[in-house]
Amino acid sequence: MIKVMLVDDHAIARNGVRLMLGTADDILVGGEADNAQNGLQLAQSEHFDVAVVDITMPGMNGLDLLRQLRAACPKMAVLMLSTYAEDIYAVRALKLGAAGYLTKDAPTNVLVAAVRKVAAGGKHLSPAMLDKLASLIGGGGTSTHEGLSNRELEVFKLIAAGESLVQVGKLLHLSPNTVTTYRARILEKMGLTTNAELTRYALENGII
Repeated sequence: MIKVMLVDDHAIARNGVRLMLGTADDILVGGEADNAQNGLQLAQSEHFDVAVVDITMPGMNGLDLLRQLRAACPKMAVLMLSTYAEDIYAVRALKLGAAGYLTKDAPTNVLVAAVRKVAAGGKHLSPAMLDKLASLIGGGGTSTHEGLSNRELEVFKLIAAGESLVQVGKLLHLSPNTVTTYRARILEKMGLTTNAELTRYALENGII
């Protein structure tokens, strides 16, 4: 039996994943957490074969949790599950030690197959992701946003979606001054000058 831990701040999302995995006789959802900190504590207190982790959560995000889970529970496979397309987070997640990456619109059979594969020590990658990795390895270059840190990418997405700097700070638990610093750094790294340019870039690259 493959014992799975779910970490997602949305109860509806956890319920959906639990029901999907419940269609498989060899998979058991043995624990759930509604934020990253609780997920880390749960993983340290019980044995799980696979953690299915959402990326976007308040406070510590899924990538931060992934890094800590790999250090604390190196034998547990971590499968990232997100509403965001692979182009945005998958390479980052794989570099941090994720065993796979799925978007939340994945059908039940794909999710079940991915959990089984990573539990057996494999990696779950879509054909599109394999092409992306091949391009990176082959020196095909990277998109501008891939040069941002994980936190910078979070700030970038929220600003591009039209959130004010104050609201970004509230959502990410950052001070307004810190958000302003992140915004300046993002603009500099991406060679842009205004929020409107950030939004246009995000729309053109499928980030929002």
